[in-house]
Amino acid sequence: MTDRIWTAAVLVIGDEILSGRTQDKNVSQIATWLNVQGIRLREARVVADVEDDIIAALHALQARYDYVFTTGGIGPTHDDITVDAIAKAQGVAVVVHPEARAVLERYYETRGGLNEGRLRMARVPEGADLIPNRYSGAPGIRLGNLFIMAGVPHITAGMLDALTGTLEGGDPVLSAQIGCWVAESEIAALLLSTERAHEGSQIGSYPFFREGRVGCNFVVRATRQDVLDACAQELAAGLDAAGWPAIIGGISL
Repeated sequence: MTDRIWTAAVLVIGDEILSGRTQDKNVSQIATWLNVQGIRLREARVVADVEDDIIAALHALQARYDYVFTTGGIGPTHDDITVDAIAKAQGVAVVVHPEARAVLERYYETRGGLNEGRLRMARVPEGADLIPNRYSGAPGIRLGNLFIMAGVPHITAGMLDALTGTLEGGDPVLSAQIGCWVAESEIAALLLSTERAHEGSQIGSYPFFREGRVGCNFVVRATRQDVLDACAQELAAGLDAAGWPAIIGGISL
């Protein structure tokens, strides 16, 4: 492993997300998967199915992060323009990938055959490799450190499984959760001092209101188990000492 911090961004593409008709679930599952790979998700953006918007967002994200993942817009219909926009952004042509075509021909052999719309799902930016898709045949696409994935969450999950262990990253991010029935403003100083006392740790505070009471779940993160354990233990002890009993494992919401 390495001390270098590897970073990633997610670009969610789709009018249906911005209209509110569909709720995005991919950012959360990609973030969780990236943590295990030792890669930090640092930014997520949502853009409409507009070529210029996709290209501008892609250029901005690629300039800042080691990896970029896109979700959505790689289906069989005319409004699925992600592949075209990405190819234009990278300055390459769009081609039909022979392996993708063969996969789709096999998949649709007993499902009505490979028509013009289905063949669109074999189109890739020139020079791209494929990401296997065990659910619907249509593969994802890898172009260097850019990963073009489906908008349907369970299909994206399968593509992530296929990528597991293939990306270069650092140490996985470990975490521990502590809950407490306290307003975060009451213990802000404790959170700051505890985090500063344990180099390499981070403490996130997530307040909520339930049963007529204010509570918080605190998530401690680190890449070393000893740092994580020491920070979490000190935070729990500090809460207890201040008269706010710590609940190891957090409070279920």
